[in-house]
Amino acid sequence: MIASVPTTLLEGTWPELCPPPPEGETSDTPLMTRAFGLTDRGRVRPNNQDQFLVASPAAALWIQQSSGQPAGVQYADIGSHLFVVADGMGGHAGGAEASALAVNAVETSLLSTLGWLLALRSTTPAPKVDVLGEMRTALHAADARVCEEASRHPELAGMGTTLTAAYRYGSSLYIAHAGDSRCYLLRDEQLYRLTQDHTIASELVRQGVLQSEADARPPLRHIVTNIVGGPKEGVKVEVHRVGLASGDVILLCTDGLTGMLTDLQLASILRTLRDPREACERLVRAANDAGGSDNITAIVARVEQTPEPDSPEV
Repeated sequence: MIASVPTTLLEGTWPELCPPPPEGETSDTPLMTRAFGLTDRGRVRPNNQDQFLVASPAAALWIQQSSGQPAGVQYADIGSHLFVVADGMGGHAGGAEASALAVNAVETSLLSTLGWLLALRSTTPAPKVDVLGEMRTALHAADARVCEEASRHPELAGMGTTLTAAYRYGSSLYIAHAGDSRCYLLRDEQLYRLTQDHTIASELVRQGVLQSEADARPPLRHIVTNIVGGPKEGVKVEVHRVGLASGDVILLCTDGLTGMLTDLQLASILRTLRDPREACERLVRAANDAGGSDNITAIVARVEQTPEPDSPEV
């Protein structure tokens, strides 16, 4: 359900409770990510309107001619990860179409701006690159794409989707978000929510009308105020940058997970299972055991220090 009301969006200041990386961790600390994503229809919905993406961008060089090596494409790992979750809405066909279009549009938009990925590693000191601006642009491109498709197909009118994207490069996590899907960070056994829900209930909490989202009547908890697509263009993109450290765990998920499990339950599973695949499978199973009233999608990514290469034999 979608409502057109103002939403208080913060850029780079939420959450204040997320502590900085521990001492000894610096922006030069080499980090790697192990990640896995999983989506499930749940126990009630007739189809799955969620979408997700786990991608590792790479730089490509097309060698047309060379005296030293054969022609072809050479790839270089940029050392980064892109994670996206989307929860479609707008009827049986519209929701699934909107979430698929939005994820594809974000992927295409960021791929077309590969220059900023390369610029991040090009020189020392690194040039100023507006990564959050690029991610904001990607969500606006997704918004335009979904609205354009809806305008050409009357049966899809009003379709939209939540969309939460997180790009990990080095020791930074860049987040762009619209809707009530979420991005979390588990650090030192503590779970921190890195995104706000764009719902009427959450807005009333931010305005001081309610003390917590649980105080809102059930319909208000699910009325989304800000999405990609919808009746017209105009998504408001919430963006943040968070410093990462070895041992951090990133969770992106749709409300089919958070509507079934509390933050304490999410944290317990993420603490217990170190393998991202096992954690995703346990999260989805727990949400289904709790009722599975909606589609369930989760991406779990564990941040680890890059192992040093073996010393050459003397």
